[in-house]
Amino acid sequence: MKIKTRNMILVSFFAALTAVGAFIKIPIGPAPITLQFLFTALAAVLLGPKLGALSQLLYVAIGLMGVPVFTAGGGPAYIFKPTFGYLIGYIVGAYVIGLIVSKYKEPKALQIFMACLAGVAVIYAIGVPYLYLILNYVSGVQMSFSKAVTIGCIVFIPGDIIKSILTALIGVKLLPALKKQQAAA
Repeated sequence: MKIKTRNMILVSFFAALTAVGAFIKIPIGPAPITLQFLFTALAAVLLGPKLGALSQLLYVAIGLMGVPVFTAGGGPAYIFKPTFGYLIGYIVGAYVIGLIVSKYKEPKALQIFMACLAGVAVIYAIGVPYLYLILNYVSGVQMSFSKAVTIGCIVFIPGDIIKSILTALIGVKLLPALKKQQAAA
C-alpha cells in the first residue's frame, strides 16, 4: 500500500494523539480509564480501516521500541503487562470501526456510534482474555475469568459508551470536511 505524505502525517498525528490519550487517565483497577479509545476510534472513522489501524500499529510499535507512550511506560517487556492485549485490540478495533464506517457514503452519528461499539467489543474480546492469561500465568495473580471480565470490561463500559458518543458527534462533523478536502487534493 502506497501512502501519500498527507496520510503519513495523519497516521502519525493519530498515533501521537493516542499516546497523549494514554496520559489522560483515571486510575482504577489494573487498567485505568484513558482517552486512548477516543483517538483510536477517531482515527478509524476519519482515516478508514487501513490507515486507522496503521495509526494504532505505529503507536504500539513506538511504545515497544521503548518510548514511554503507554499508560505504564514502554519497551518490549510491555507485552507481559496485563493491559497489552487492549493495545493489540486497538489495532484490530480501529480496522473494524473504519471498515464499518467506510460502508456508508455519508455515515450518520448513530452509524458511527454503532461502529464504535463494535470496535469496543473487538478490543474487549482481545484485551480481557489477554489480561486473564497474563495475570494468571505470568504475574501469578490467580483470578477467575469472570473477575477478569468485571475488572477488564464491565467497569469501563460506561466510559467507552461516552467516548463512542463523542466519536460519533465529532466524526459526523469532521468526516464530510475531510472527504471534501481529500477530493480536492
